[in-house]
Amino acid sequence: MAGTDRRATVLWAALEDILEEFPGATVLDIGGGTGGFAVRIAERGHRVRVIDPSPDALAALARRAADAGVADLVTAEQGDLSDLATLVPADSVDVVLCHGVIEMVADPAAALASIAAVLRPGGVLSLLVAQRHAAVVARAMAGQFQQARDLLEGGPGVVPSSSRGAGRRFTAAEVEELLGAAGFTPSARQAIRVFSDLVPGALHDNEPGSAEALAELERAVASVPEFLPLASQVHLVARP
Repeated sequence: MAGTDRRATVLWAALEDILEEFPGATVLDIGGGTGGFAVRIAERGHRVRVIDPSPDALAALARRAADAGVADLVTAEQGDLSDLATLVPADSVDVVLCHGVIEMVADPAAALASIAAVLRPGGVLSLLVAQRHAAVVARAMAGQFQQARDLLEGGPGVVPSSSRGAGRRFTAAEVEELLGAAGFTPSARQAIRVFSDLVPGALHDNEPGSAEALAELERAVASVPEFLPLASQVHLVARP
């Protein structure tokens, strides 16, 4: 497994636990791009529909699915979260993956409500969101002190003027509040990439055994609440 994949092991383990509940699941991957998760999910016998705005990414997804022998299980469609109501029938999906998308939409609350509408009763949302506290730390460590201050004081989901184009940042509590307003009940949350974005790449990619040790460390702290504010991303599992 490549270094980047090792750093995603916590998230992938959580997805495997979710998918065990739904043999032969119907999965919707919003913003799934080139299929980093979609193809692996299809390889386990699930049917996956990927919606993404980039035609180039979807073309790469088609090639990737064909190479993996799961082209019959993966469907690609151009669009974004705002198109969901017209692209996906209500109550038709077992599992929705929404990773790194909510940060970029104009109305996160409305987007989550549209996701709730397409999930079947008992379905599950896997939501991955950029975490605000870690972004403050990262900017301060880079010497971008005003950007760090703007992010700190910006409030839930605000994009400070000094960080335009970077998308929103949320704390776990802020995301849980949004989920509740959209009719979801969060059932689990994990810290994703607590150390991976802080450790120099040359160290964990070139030192023998370092990548594996880093992945083990990420797994060890993923469910420790004290480390959540340091995580670059927070992963929440929720049910409507």
